[in-house]
Amino acid sequence: MHPLRQSLHNELHARPSLYFDEPAHVFHLAFLASDQECNAFLQNCCPDSLDLNAAQGITRLDGHALKWERHAEFFTLTLVVTSSTNDLSWTTLPEVLARKVEGHLSTLINSVQIVVRGEADLDLSRYGFKDPSGSCVGGGDAVVWSDFRISEEGNNHLLFVNRRLNAYRQGRMIRRLLEIETYRMMASLSLTMAKSLSAQLDIFDKTLVTLSERNAHADGDNAKALLADISNLSAQVVSSTAKTRHRFSATQAYAQLVFERLGELRESHVGDCQRLGVFIERRFKPTVRYCSATEQRLEHLAKSVANLGDLLQARVQVEMEEQNSEILKSLNARADAQIKIQRAVEGLSIIAITYYLINLFKLGYSGLHLLGVAVAPREAMLAMTPLAIGVLALIVLRIKKVKEH
Repeated sequence: MHPLRQSLHNELHARPSLYFDEPAHVFHLAFLASDQECNAFLQNCCPDSLDLNAAQGITRLDGHALKWERHAEFFTLTLVVTSSTNDLSWTTLPEVLARKVEGHLSTLINSVQIVVRGEADLDLSRYGFKDPSGSCVGGGDAVVWSDFRISEEGNNHLLFVNRRLNAYRQGRMIRRLLEIETYRMMASLSLTMAKSLSAQLDIFDKTLVTLSERNAHADGDNAKALLADISNLSAQVVSSTAKTRHRFSATQAYAQLVFERLGELRESHVGDCQRLGVFIERRFKPTVRYCSATEQRLEHLAKSVANLGDLLQARVQVEMEEQNSEILKSLNARADAQIKIQRAVEGLSIIAITYYLINLFKLGYSGLHLLGVAVAPREAMLAMTPLAIGVLALIVLRIKKVKEH
């Protein structure tokens, strides 16, 4: 059996929901933390039943069901406090859990409290919603209300009115609501980054326009300085891309989960109220689109800077090739002049050699006369002429061999 078969197959059973009957309070907390911080918190919260290799677990805290889940960037706690009365109202986080999370409140990214109750004797006004949104979910088997406003205690309140859901369907439906809120907050983390990046992109765009105008009117003298400025801009754009790529990618992934969970609610209208999904989409989609547009703007800017650099390098390369061509023409002209000078020098050298050779033969002829050798001038001329021609021929052949070598 493959060593990963068991763990991969068990992914089908990962992240189960908490199943319970109403009435109850559901407290959901999400913290931004690393694995080490998550392990330290969980060891403090539930040391007896903790498996550090697990992605989630369900335990008991002060007699109540507590579920923890570990995610890539955050971990969540969900506490279900059941009640014997249907007339529930908003309350504070149970003291036993509040003490354990007190040291981690600086990393709290989401806090949701859901009141789960039946439909009997429902008075919506007593829950203090301001301009609430409501939806029938699960094909009309439950109703959810919320105004999506953070309370003084820092909670987002949802009222879940169960009509015909059993404990299993109710647990899964509440899980979807909690995931919508948590993933929505995680997706919105890049909004601040996108806004600050937009200001930088405005500066980058102006710089790119200036560099493009300089490139259009640049000559060979300042091409080096222009290339350095383009490289500097490209480095800044690449650095911004590296810093924001992960966050923007996470936003797209979380947003997709939010929209999938909204579709799984199977919403329908409750009277004239705006549906929860419509409320979230109308206000959440602009955030996602703004982050996506900022990411695309950064990518287009990076491509534009790269194209400008390639264009400048191509132009500089053409100018260098033209300069090289002029240099080659100059070298060819110099080589031709040198060849002509060399030929002239060779001719003069042959003339000089001939002159000295004739004088040498004349000196030899005079020496013979001094020694008393009687040689007629005509005979001497006939003898020295072939010898002089042969010597000159040998010298010319020697020069040709040296040139060929």
